Amino acid sequence: MPEKRPLKFAVIGAGAWGTAVAAHLARRGHPTMLVARRAEHGAAITAAGENRDYLPGVVLPPALTVTSSLRTALIEADVALIASPSHALRQWCEQMRAVLHDTARLQLFLSLVKGLEVGTHLRPSEVMAQMLPGMNVGTVTGPTNAAEVAQGLPAAMVLASLRTEDFVGEVQAAMSGQSLRIYTSDDLPGAEFGACLKNIYAVASGFNDGLKLGDNSKAALITRAVAEMVRVGVALGAKPETFYGLSGIGDLMATCNGPWSRNREFGQKIGEGIPVADLLAGRKTVVEGHRTTKALYELCRQKGITAPILAETHAILYENKKPADALRALMTRELKSETQTPFAKK
Repeated sequence: MPEKRPLKFAVIGAGAWGTAVAAHLARRGHPTMLVARRAEHGAAITAAGENRDYLPGVVLPPALTVTSSLRTALIEADVALIASPSHALRQWCEQMRAVLHDTARLQLFLSLVKGLEVGTHLRPSEVMAQMLPGMNVGTVTGPTNAAEVAQGLPAAMVLASLRTEDFVGEVQAAMSGQSLRIYTSDDLPGAEFGACLKNIYAVASGFNDGLKLGDNSKAALITRAVAEMVRVGVALGAKPETFYGLSGIGDLMATCNGPWSRNREFGQKIGEGIPVADLLAGRKTVVEGHRTTKALYELCRQKGITAPILAETHAILYENKKPADALRALMTRELKSETQTPFAKK
């Protein structure tokens, strides 16, 4: 659908990813406000012309406005995107709900979150729909390193929404350009489960790197992770083909291999022998794969879904199992044929 007019965007959350997306939108010519949680952080970004805390070295476009007022950002926004840790999403939605009656233009609320809510096991869009009834909600996800997007390097993502209406196509066109291509999808559960699962498998990939097990082992792990991702996602209501796209294999490849990946690096340090508690203590940035492993492990147990890689990753992160012992458990499982469909019950 051709782009009709500049859209007004509010990007909530001034971490690396929120800043990168806001910078991209501002460079596309759309009036964009980036919402910082702390007023002093917002002021520092404005003064420096860059987000030195989370995205140092990337000069932000002068057209980008930074604020700490959620109301100011939402009051005339057509689209809101939230880039917060999964555990902070509900709180942000509570604040949004308090000002939604004054936001006559807002038509779409998109998540940039890649994790499930611990306890409820809800996907980000489900949290948003619960907290903001009547609002069309969705996600934008895919293999995207924040620094590369902020620098204008080529990338592609998928936009999936609860309701596929004409305005979604308008947003697709508005966000797309020479450096970022947006595809749409009607499989919102699949897009979100892919974004969650890939972080878990990236942590597992890091275990492999930390143990120095080599490329053969890592290739086998990622390949079997794809099969597990499809099986788990389909059992939870997603379409299998979604996991062979940007939000599945695409994001999985980037996050398992990228030197910038926080989840992969987290797993690597565990594989090298650093205790999980030490790695979590005093962290400035969130490792979504850690929390999401717990949420998805509990959800799979409730649903009776077999997910060996997920289970062993959970055992390492939450039961003090040694990565080498988890590998041994995976390698000595009952032998089977590879040619069975990934979503068959086995």
